[in-house]
Amino acid sequence: MLTIGSTLSIFLMLGLSSLAVFWAKRLHIPHTVLLVLIGIGLGLLANFHLFNFVSSFSLTPELLFYLLLPTLIFESAYNMNSRKLVHDSTPILLLAIVGFLISTLLVAGFLFFGLELIGVQIPLLLALMFGALISATDPVAVLALFKEYGVPPRLSLIFEGESLFNDATAVALFLILLDIGTSGILSTSVGLSGLLMFVEMLLGGIIFGLLIGGLFSSLVGIARDSEVASITLTIVLAHITFITAELISAETVLAISPIISTTVASLLMGNYGRAKIHPKAEEVVNSLWEQLAFMANSLIFILIGALIIQTPFNEPVVLFAALLAVPAVALARALSIYPVVGIYNLSTTAERRIPSSWQHLLSWGSLRGALAITMVLLIPDDFILSGWSLESSPKEFLLAITISCITATLFIKATTIKLLIDKFKLDKLTEVESVEYQEARALMHHKVTKQLQRYQERGYIDADIAERLLSEHESAFTSAYTEITNLPDSCRNDLCFRVLRIFAIGIEKRHLEDLYDHQEINEIAYRRIYGKLQLQLEAIEDGDLSPDTTLHVDARDVFERLASVVRYVIPRTEEQLFKDKYMYYRAQTILSRKVLKQMDIFKETGEKIFPPAAIEHVYGLYTKFKKSAANKLVEHAETNPALAKALAETLAEHSVHTIEEQVIAEVYKKELITPKLYITLREEVRNGPS
Repeated sequence: MLTIGSTLSIFLMLGLSSLAVFWAKRLHIPHTVLLVLIGIGLGLLANFHLFNFVSSFSLTPELLFYLLLPTLIFESAYNMNSRKLVHDSTPILLLAIVGFLISTLLVAGFLFFGLELIGVQIPLLLALMFGALISATDPVAVLALFKEYGVPPRLSLIFEGESLFNDATAVALFLILLDIGTSGILSTSVGLSGLLMFVEMLLGGIIFGLLIGGLFSSLVGIARDSEVASITLTIVLAHITFITAELISAETVLAISPIISTTVASLLMGNYGRAKIHPKAEEVVNSLWEQLAFMANSLIFILIGALIIQTPFNEPVVLFAALLAVPAVALARALSIYPVVGIYNLSTTAERRIPSSWQHLLSWGSLRGALAITMVLLIPDDFILSGWSLESSPKEFLLAITISCITATLFIKATTIKLLIDKFKLDKLTEVESVEYQEARALMHHKVTKQLQRYQERGYIDADIAERLLSEHESAFTSAYTEITNLPDSCRNDLCFRVLRIFAIGIEKRHLEDLYDHQEINEIAYRRIYGKLQLQLEAIEDGDLSPDTTLHVDARDVFERLASVVRYVIPRTEEQLFKDKYMYYRAQTILSRKVLKQMDIFKETGEKIFPPAAIEHVYGLYTKFKKSAANKLVEHAETNPALAKALAETLAEHSVHTIEEQVIAEVYKKELITPKLYITLREEVRNGPS
């Protein structure tokens, strides 16, 4: 129950977690580790009368399972690229299922036989339960470090994907084992029904997640004009999917994994439904979920710290089990990584293999956290197993060794990951990134120099200050330019061509978003062009400078393919199909012009930044694109001149409305009109001239 004490405790923890961001940087330790230390401190302070209120807010299965966990799942899955996830689905699923099961069995075996060596017999089922709950990795702390240190994106994706899916596997297996322990029946038929339930939970979770994700994607599209409604729907999606799946599993014969459901629904929203969210609302959605995830993580790790203080080690055997569990879990993780990845590497192409340095990081970076605690707390206080002889209850026993493992991974592994990253140089820039970095520096200092010259001419900056700043930025520009020109000609041309093509696609994407925002292109045409650009971008990043420009989707676009099936069931009219094509060709023409305009600027001022040959290559390419799109637009318009003219007029009006809205927003920011007038004028623009 929420009381004044627990409310004060929540806000105290959130306040300290915010300050800890700065403290962690100064102390050079991971933020999550510092949060645990803060939790330990608060746990000690709670023993004093003045700070008793701190203990009024603690970890409960309801808090973790229904509030915090859905938040973390949504934030992670929403920002995950489903195309890249599908591309690496084999190693991710191997690690999340096969690797997880290997780890579970090994941990259980090490614990069971390790305790048997000192004459302590625990039920094998309890050892399996511990293996299941502790083998679920928590990506929060390590992924924050991955982002900070700049490890390869694919490594982060594999780690995060494995964590998401083995969380679901862990919970499903743990609940089955807990059910067997509660019923007290263990037989072949029970084991088979448990396996069937496991499969049912996974498949049911996928189907249910797709249904809820698809429903909410449609709702977000309907509420597109209301930013507040769009944002609220994403919050509702995360929690209603999780809780509804749990309710269905509890109240019916259907077994649905709430974690898989929420993961799939969040992936669908982030990769398909995202396009339906208004661009202004999307910015808020991204910031909001980043903030919510930060708050959820902060509370979890601080409360874990407090729980460390509260967890009793009443018997020597519990302490021995904890000391045994820590290396057992680390060893089991290693033995579940190297063989599984080794088999994968033997069955895949050379460029898709996972390097040994990545395997070391996957093994060492396997931190434990919220989910392991959640599963322990789900165990009833009166849970008992046949043959249990310790003074501590099975739940207390599992909590003690789980807390020990979490503490060890946070204080040992999390604090040493940077050493591993440095040792294997995993933060080293790729060849393309190195060129992008120097060209971005050159472009930045070039623009600053030009602006400083204007400021000096207009008298905004004193001559002596301007000369000093100009000298600094000209020197920085020369340094960046020299780094690029020192590359061998063949390498320089190839890399610069790739970087400029990537830059051009970035221009197209940005202006495509603007066209969609201003209703100058519909969703169907937008998705086709965006998919086309994404395929070209991935090909160019892989070194292919002649990607197929006719493709819009491929096998990795799972959500787009599902949507196309739905659209096939509900076919579009001839008029709608005509509009789709018209907007598609028109947008292609506009986007090509935008790129050509930027290439003209580079021709005039930027040849020292990008090689002239690269600029000419991109210029010639987009000249062809523009000509082809313009010709197809004319040809398509001739098939239905009346509809084409009406559509052109509508789109022209949208362009005018965009200009009007921009002017109104600008004069409002300059306080030339009151808020009331701003709202009135904006509504007039949206409703059209009277």
